[in-house]
Amino acid sequence: MCKLKRIASEFDLFTVGHSNISIERFIALLQQAGVTAIADVRSVPLSRRFPWFSKNNLAKNLAREGIDYTAMGEVFGGRPRDERLFRDGIADYEEMAKEPHYQDGLARLMAEAGRWRVCLMCAEREPLDCHRCLLVARSLAERGVAVGHIPHDGTIEPHAHTEQRLVALAGEDCDLFAHGQGERLAAAYHRRAQAVAYRRKKTDSVKADAVESK
Repeated sequence: MCKLKRIASEFDLFTVGHSNISIERFIALLQQAGVTAIADVRSVPLSRRFPWFSKNNLAKNLAREGIDYTAMGEVFGGRPRDERLFRDGIADYEEMAKEPHYQDGLARLMAEAGRWRVCLMCAEREPLDCHRCLLVARSLAERGVAVGHIPHDGTIEPHAHTEQRLVALAGEDCDLFAHGQGERLAAAYHRRAQAVAYRRKKTDSVKADAVESK
């Protein structure tokens, strides 16, 4: 436990995906990392399959453990409402990151990280399957924030290591015209986002469970 806390202290902000774990295990992961506030970045903070992760239930359970909860899906959610932020029907993370309300949200988040031990929360277990990593953590890391991703075994993966996995996953053919590590990384982000980002449906009557992870 002491070693884990020492490692956790090296990070400015964390991310976690709740997936299908119990609320008890989820809270234990937060406590091990010293998290004192959750920023929920789900566009739809509901879960029918795992109701303990729906907004109201989650906020109550966290409050009992002294952990603050804030829903920030309006700012950081992976399912944009503006049609301009889609390319070929896929949410465009690069364009989303340029939006003024997103930029303002980052400034607020960074300020709060100076007062709390903040953890971004979404649904996907794997950071590379989730916009909390491919969009928000990327933006924070580019601003010098030390981000750590919390997997369900309780260890903490530095975002730089996550990016290494991202580049390896993309492979050498992700962009034949990319030169240098920076361009290869940007190409890898773009390719992964196209694979996992929210895809707009022909109708907007999507059930909450179909979009809760974005």
